Amino acid sequence: MKMSYVLLILFAFSISASAQEKTTPTAQPDVWRYSLIDAESQTHLEEFSLSNLDLPETGDAKWSITMKTLAGGKQDGVRFISVVHENLSFSVIPTRGLSIYEVKSGDVRLGWDSPIKEHVHPQYINLDSRGGLGWLDGFNEWMVRCGLEYAGHPGLDEFTTNTGDAGTMDLTLHGKVGNIPASTVEVLIEKKSPHRIHIRGVVHERLFFGPKLMLATDLSTVPGEASLRVHDTVTNLGASLQEMQLIYHANYGRGLLEKGAKVFAPVNLISPMNDHAAKAMTTWDTYQEPTPGFVEEVFLIHPYANPKGQTGVLLQNANGDRGSSIHWNVKELPYLTIWKNTVAEADGYVTGLEPATGFPYNRKVEREAGRVPVLEPGASRSFTLDYHLHKDEESVKQVQQQIKAYQGIRPTTVENRPLSQ
Repeated sequence: MKMSYVLLILFAFSISASAQEKTTPTAQPDVWRYSLIDAESQTHLEEFSLSNLDLPETGDAKWSITMKTLAGGKQDGVRFISVVHENLSFSVIPTRGLSIYEVKSGDVRLGWDSPIKEHVHPQYINLDSRGGLGWLDGFNEWMVRCGLEYAGHPGLDEFTTNTGDAGTMDLTLHGKVGNIPASTVEVLIEKKSPHRIHIRGVVHERLFFGPKLMLATDLSTVPGEASLRVHDTVTNLGASLQEMQLIYHANYGRGLLEKGAKVFAPVNLISPMNDHAAKAMTTWDTYQEPTPGFVEEVFLIHPYANPKGQTGVLLQNANGDRGSSIHWNVKELPYLTIWKNTVAEADGYVTGLEPATGFPYNRKVEREAGRVPVLEPGASRSFTLDYHLHKDEESVKQVQQQIKAYQGIRPTTVENRPLSQ
């Protein structure tokens, strides 16, 4: 009986210690900082919760951050973070490369209804399956990064082996980073108003006799605003030159995508990805209803930008009173892909707006076209994207005008044939 009582006390103490660990921030002058996952120190919280009630210094704005561990099926053991404030909510999956599952503001949702219903743990993903299309076994996020060593279509590419000889390798669809669990994850709240909320993390893609690439991401939002910022830095931790590719694969379904929905972009040059898409060049910027048997159409854009390099793209619904826009710098991400997959809803009715370092051809094709960046040893390259949700006609029209200003009076060149294969 006494032993049971002692064990009960120890159990209660361990719970109290755990709660204290997850609600006490690390002392820093500009932010409140909470570590959720750290592979080196073996910090590994199963659950976490924080809100404005825990930090009354943040003022009247209501916000909360929670992390839970999912159970059941192929999502067993997956960490899932939700950030909610008065005008926005978004969810992040640290176990899946810190992809963003969905974003909501009012009745505007950034996301789609994938046939994949669970948040699949990477341990159940075989990237080599179905001829290199295994990446699709877990594909259901709103925004998933494609990269880092390579992105785009599967297929053969050449590389130099560890013996210095020429070799070939089978590249799988869209690379590995979206299926690598984060090594670190932390929450930061800025002490200075407007108290921006940050989810930060690091994902490593590294191989002996191969790439040593690190993705450091900062996902942030300001309480009360209907926008989300993604700021990433990719660093070559190796001692040799290293190729890298990165596509920001943002996917939109019902709520914005419908018959008559439309894309607005400042287009310098647009071309089809293949001969099939070439047949639809006159309708590249409009969408149809869900169509069983629809074969995806992909369009490749060289966007115009303002003198500072800023550009953007807008997806709006048929009425023009709901929309979402992305804004970025072409010095960081020079290219934009529009992916149209208006199949039956049961098969995944979706479109993708994808700023990137290149286009989604196989890396061999991209290299020959000069669209594969190379990082010097120790060098980094950063990328910032601002995603906005537009909940009324006035807001949609404002961003339309902004995109028209990016274009100005400059002409659009339309190529009716693929420029690369």
